[in-house]
Order: sequence, then structure tokens, then C-alpha cells
Amino acid sequence: MYQRILVATDGSNLSKRAVASAISLAGLCGAELVALKVIPRYPQSYFEGGLALQAAEVSRVEKQWADDGQAIVDAVQKAATAKGVKVKAVTVKSDLVSDAIIAAAKKHKCDLIVMASHGRRGIKRLLLGSETQLVLTHSHVPVLVLR
Repeated sequence: MYQRILVATDGSNLSKRAVASAISLAGLCGAELVALKVIPRYPQSYFEGGLALQAAEVSRVEKQWADDGQAIVDAVQKAATAKGVKVKAVTVKSDLVSDAIIAAAKKHKCDLIVMASHGRRGIKRLLLGSETQLVLTHSHVPVLVLR
């Protein structure tokens, strides 16, 4: 059915449930799993009126985010391997999470994207956005959304 499944994770409890479902699905299909964590770049705006951080401090923050992201996908890799699922742990730096997920699915030749959705509605959805909605709208690969 599926040969390679991409699971997007942010390490949240909701995301962990989607990861567990993706691992189970990959096991049932005999598919490979690509565990993806999109790491943001540190926002550097000179028009906010705040204090600008030194380059070394920005580098330290970005390294911490990268290390935390790697730990998240490494945990997915460990869980999948324990279930006998072949998995590749991937982190990507991007400010556009949905675009990074779609690009990773294309790059790794995935035929399914699995991700969680908080199911926000109304003003919360407008204020916080929906990466899942953007992936659903723009992906040419089927998307399985879990809540």
C-alpha cells in the first residue's frame, strides 16, 4: 500500500500520538518511515524595537533548537526500530513549516504524510494558523491527519 511514510513531529503529546500511529501503519504496510522535525530559524527583525542579540547568542539558540529537534526525531527512530520499522530521522531548518514538510516528502519520495492537528477553530485558528491546513492544501501526496 505505502512504501515510504513521512511523519511530521514537533515533540508535543498530540504529535507523539500521531507518531505512534505512523509507526503502526508503517509496520502494517511494511513501509519505511521518515521522521521529520522542522526547526525554525531565529527571527531577526530590526523593526520590533527590541534589543538585537549578538550573533554568538543567536547561534547558541539555533544550535539548542537543532539539538532538541534531533533528540525528538532520534526518539521516533528508537521507537520505530523497536517495532521493527526501518526509519530515517531528519531535521530541516525552515521558517515555513508546511513548505518544509511538503519538500521533505518530495525529496524522500514519500507516498503518505502523517501529522497531527490541534483542530483549532475560529479566532484561535486565525491567530495561530494551521500548518496542517497548509500541508493539506498544497501537498500532492496524500495526508493523514490525526487528532
